[in-house]
Amino acid sequence: MAEDTIAAIATPLGEGGLAVIRLSGPDALGVADRCFVPAGSRSLRPSAAPSHTLHLGRIEHDGRLVDEVLLAVMRAPRTYTREDVVEISCHGGLLPAKLVLTAVLASGARLAEPGEFTRRAFVNGRLDLAQAEAVADIIQARTELALAAAEEQLAGKLSQRIRQLREDLLGVLAHLEAHLDFPEEDLAPDTAARLLARLRDGRTFLETLLRTAPEGQILRRGVRAAIVGRPNVGKSSLLNQLLGRDRAIVSPEPGTTRDTIEETANIRGIPVVFVDTAGLREADDRVEQEGVRRTHTAVRQAELLLHVLDASEPLQPEDERQLATLAGRKRLVVLNKSDLPSRLDRVPEAVAAGLPISCLTGAGIEPLKDAIQRAVWAGELRADMVEVMINARHQEALRRACEALHGALDGLESGATFELVALDLRRAIDAVGEVTGQTTTEDLLDRIFGEFCIGK
Repeated sequence: MAEDTIAAIATPLGEGGLAVIRLSGPDALGVADRCFVPAGSRSLRPSAAPSHTLHLGRIEHDGRLVDEVLLAVMRAPRTYTREDVVEISCHGGLLPAKLVLTAVLASGARLAEPGEFTRRAFVNGRLDLAQAEAVADIIQARTELALAAAEEQLAGKLSQRIRQLREDLLGVLAHLEAHLDFPEEDLAPDTAARLLARLRDGRTFLETLLRTAPEGQILRRGVRAAIVGRPNVGKSSLLNQLLGRDRAIVSPEPGTTRDTIEETANIRGIPVVFVDTAGLREADDRVEQEGVRRTHTAVRQAELLLHVLDASEPLQPEDERQLATLAGRKRLVVLNKSDLPSRLDRVPEAVAAGLPISCLTGAGIEPLKDAIQRAVWAGELRADMVEVMINARHQEALRRACEALHGALDGLESGATFELVALDLRRAIDAVGEVTGQTTTEDLLDRIFGEFCIGK
């Protein structure tokens, strides 16, 4: 498959000013030659064009005009994949892009699989595996902080530190294996002390990286926050305020929301997936019962609850039941309708610490956003924290590396045979190498790149 020339639409489908069809592979220029007709005296056939040049022309298929295009020629190795690459910019819209792609495929290219362009960049040594994953993170970033973290990873900040750690561990392993080859030579005490110090430094570094995993995953996938409470307390109005636009239908009639509504908002740099739910109550009709069932599902899946109460009414028995039921969950109690006189007569501790807001005037929404940030992110949120943040795959690999390194350290300190210490050390080195792809399998690559979009 590496010898195939691949092609795909590299821009989102739909109406737009431009669409881009990307080709990569040993015959990318030949494929382009067979469907591109230069226009004007300065435009050249792709195979005759210098690298990194643009050419005006048209795409033809079966002797018919498909579209007028600009064609970019980029010759290996100075390309995204380190192969010959051609990018065809045609008019935006689903049909022009689809017809240009059809012409390209008919000229000898194969439709690319998800992530295959980036996979080729990895296989050809342009990116390591951590950098390749950062490409997907950049595309999927929903806040500026998430984008900054992905760009730092693409720039190689994490990879540089991982490679240095692996080199340090390989250095220790080389000492041990040299001793195994010459067992008559005792390991000098100062040498043993230096090796132990290097392993301890490596373990400390791994533990530091592992502590970034929760924040890294929050930036990448966001936090789920369910908005819950009795009907008609202002849950949908709160969703609209947090989003800054009217997303949910708001009505004075109770029970307007029958289904869950999910939308993502940028809350102080953190992507938060807010889930507006149906009111928690005993439902009569089957549709409302299904809405309440989905509410309970959303509550179970949420990492944070925004429990909304109506501060303009006395606390209802249903409010008290819900406060007690959800007491063990991470939550913020939100007291809506603070623009009206408060009529909360019985005030449990959770309500006393509640956050007053008014969805009518917007009062209290900014302090609520601050409270949401504090609830999901420990400590200060700074741009310089994102230089090295690992994802779930990195976390699993580094956890195994840390366990193996613990074993190697325990072995050296307790006087275990160097064969056993070296075995643990090799396990640690292999696990560390999984992060950047220095140790990998086809199944792992299939899983990682299979999550990419086609065209990237």
